[in-house]
Amino acid sequence: MKKLMLLVAVLMMVALAGTGCKKKEPAPPPMPPQGAPGQPGMPGAPHGEGAPPVEKKVVVPDAVKGAWKAVKIEVDFKEKKSKKQFTVPLNSEFKVPDSDLSLKVGNFLPHFTMAADQITSSSNNPENPAAQLEVFQGGKEVFHGWLFSKYPAVHPFQNDKFGLALLEGIKK
Repeated sequence: MKKLMLLVAVLMMVALAGTGCKKKEPAPPPMPPQGAPGQPGMPGAPHGEGAPPVEKKVVVPDAVKGAWKAVKIEVDFKEKKSKKQFTVPLNSEFKVPDSDLSLKVGNFLPHFTMAADQITSSSNNPENPAAQLEVFQGGKEVFHGWLFSKYPAVHPFQNDKFGLALLEGIKK
């Protein structure tokens, strides 16, 4: 009887040890940065390899439209090692002084949220402030997407000479 119990115990240990030694699946490759020049699909939105772009409709609630007039953007002049702040009205274009950059600021969403088919603001509170931005360098579009003030590393503007950061929205 002891031998039978010992055999059952050994077989259970072997079975359990075998299940713990499964080959682990490799981690999926990291997602490429979104909003970079030359990328297919809507900049700043995830997409599959070769998948058709999914256009997300931007819906700005009336309460948000009536409350915000501009955004404050910081431009990092990397070669000069200096930074300057500029207040840019919403839905306007702005030529950055002493540079070949032009900014086209679109919508501002104080509480940016994204669903399957739309981008909107959940409230008028600056919970996740984001500004829709197009950046032109020498007349050529080099960025089209969203800048986030609390999460600047999410879909950032990447450039050797300049950096851009959304600091805040400016209320009316």
